[in-house]
Amino acid sequence: MKDNKNIAVVFPGQGSQKSGMGKDFHDQIPVCRQTYEEAADALGWDVSAMCFGEDERLNLTEYTQPCIVTTEIAMLRGLSKIYDFTPDYFGGHSLGEFTALIAAGVMPLADTVKIVQMRGRFMQEAVPVGVGGMAAVISENIDIDMLKKLMDGLNAGVANINSTNQVVISGEMPAIDETEKRLTENFPVGKTFRFIRLNVSAPFHSYLMKSIENRFADTLEEIGKDLDPRNAFKVTSNFTGGFHSDNVREIRSKLVNQLSNTVHWRENMQSLAAKAEAIYEIGPGRPLRDFFKTIGVTCQSITGLSTAEKIFKSVN
Repeated sequence: MKDNKNIAVVFPGQGSQKSGMGKDFHDQIPVCRQTYEEAADALGWDVSAMCFGEDERLNLTEYTQPCIVTTEIAMLRGLSKIYDFTPDYFGGHSLGEFTALIAAGVMPLADTVKIVQMRGRFMQEAVPVGVGGMAAVISENIDIDMLKKLMDGLNAGVANINSTNQVVISGEMPAIDETEKRLTENFPVGKTFRFIRLNVSAPFHSYLMKSIENRFADTLEEIGKDLDPRNAFKVTSNFTGGFHSDNVREIRSKLVNQLSNTVHWRENMQSLAAKAEAIYEIGPGRPLRDFFKTIGVTCQSITGLSTAEKIFKSVN
């Protein structure tokens, strides 16, 4: 890709995993196979076997997270090798923010897969299964302030502002139930909404994750010693909505805060769209493409070698 366009790449997070993800890249491109091997060496278990087999642990958070990050980086490296794909800006949704930091050269893969495995383990340990939950509220031009007021006093909050039309809430199960009731009773006349409960193992990005913040901060200090902040200004922060600074302490702090605070993905998309003329989503699934549509921005999704070939043939 030898044009002069500024290119942004974005990476989906947890929930995009599926058995067989990245296998075409692994089998056909040596650098991708080496990426899976690098992650396996760091973690002490076979990442490719977990991704390509029928291992049920792929859906356990502490395994899901390093598997997704490894797959996304393998795909990116493969695209760089075959198509000279060199993005200028990077973003990632929740877990995807860690992939973005690797892609920008801020964090090394070997350290990061260990960090996100610990992140996943801590998140699962924070709340007993069944205590918390998450739900997506889907409606045209959701009024965030109205939603927050309706949730006032409840043990739940806004976890993800994904687009103008989708917001995810997270917290204790009774609070999720009560939010649905209040929305039903108070939603603006003439407007409709859908309330979709998410199949997740814990209430991510809620106050219930605060209990693990110190442990995760220690993990970032211990394992993330080789963090290089020079390119962090190219990567969006879920916590702030804008780009990271080149301050190591601030980067770590934002990653810790991301655990229990709102993911400002809509602002991330706007920040990236203001810099880039072309945006690509790379990962095993393509949830981010439709979010970009809601702000009038085209995002092309690459989920395999066949889709990559179609997209890059049309570009070149």
